[in-house]
Amino acid sequence: MSLISPDNTLVLWAFVMLAAAAAIYLEQNFRMFRKIPGAVIALLIAIFFSNLGIIPLNAPAYDAVWGYIVPLAIPLLLFQLDLRAVMKESSRLLLLFLLSSAATVAGVIAAFLLLKDRIPELDKISGMIAASYTGGGVNFAAMTAKLNPSQSMTASTIVADNLMMAVYFLILIALAGSAAAKRIWRTLPEHQNHQEASAADYWTAKPISLQNIALSLGASILLVAVSFSLSKYLKGILGTSDNILLDMLIGLLTDKYLLLTTLTFAATLLFGKKKHLTNGSQELGTYCIYLFFVVIGIPASIPMIIENAPLLFVFTLIVAVTNLLLTLLVGKIFRFKLEEIVLACNANIGGPTTAAALAISQGWKTLVGPILIIGTIGYIIGNYIGSLIYAFTQMLG
Repeated sequence: MSLISPDNTLVLWAFVMLAAAAAIYLEQNFRMFRKIPGAVIALLIAIFFSNLGIIPLNAPAYDAVWGYIVPLAIPLLLFQLDLRAVMKESSRLLLLFLLSSAATVAGVIAAFLLLKDRIPELDKISGMIAASYTGGGVNFAAMTAKLNPSQSMTASTIVADNLMMAVYFLILIALAGSAAAKRIWRTLPEHQNHQEASAADYWTAKPISLQNIALSLGASILLVAVSFSLSKYLKGILGTSDNILLDMLIGLLTDKYLLLTTLTFAATLLFGKKKHLTNGSQELGTYCIYLFFVVIGIPASIPMIIENAPLLFVFTLIVAVTNLLLTLLVGKIFRFKLEEIVLACNANIGGPTTAAALAISQGWKTLVGPILIIGTIGYIIGNYIGSLIYAFTQMLG
């Protein structure tokens, strides 16, 4: 029982949207919240109100976020990707990012083998974390919607993940300022000036027109509708197979989120020169992800989180440490600079926006644009990697 009934849809939508707005406002306007990712704040707000019995644990309003808002976020966050610019200007950093993604995969497999008998649903969680630690929150949301783990395990994973990311970011910041690390990996001399920054510095006001909003949302919902309809059609034609490898291939070909990612990527290539028409899509997509984190925190039972989150924290920590150590090793072998290594790791584990924020805060202004663009590629490949890891861990487990 809750103070607000599950069928009170308007009030529940008001809560979800106001919780997201509060998280964004607190993150950008109060110093004490600047070190906490806004998504974590949104999650904590939801956990607080649901555990007090003010809002219900399940409601049709929440299902709408899963069914419509999460898919809508994927195209919105990909529209501003300029693959040609990445290949032309930042191919070196792109190579490091991809190598760091491979390190993430190695970390997920190692962590799964170590903990598969101790954590329930770890095959699903492995797929979610592999996708998230390649791309970002949008990939976590997509894989969660696809694999449908229990709500308590999902909430526990998010809590453990965000706790680990807070620790990881502190390690990266310390590494960036370490004199010993600078001697071993060398630095770019043009990035010596340090200026304090915050989320508000990144999400500054931009010129966004009514046309931009209309085209961004219209194109996004069209891509979602086409992808999901195509997925249903292909499943009807291809069916299933008794051969596990063939069945896995059919699953990948008919997966609606992978189709959505692929069609959106194709659209960005086809209309790349007109991407200015979708200005504001990144802001809209990020807002959708905030709504997702509110909804994902609502079913979280605090006793269940206390029971499951510690081991999940160990799981995510193994993945992150493996990512960092292997990326540092590759960086040394191929003579990448310390700034490039730190940002590649950050873009993998935390996503492109946090990597750009770190670059700003460290005064690495020439790397802000490249790491933001390159990190966005993680949105594309993250769902593929997460799906492959899930299939692989099922075979292992």
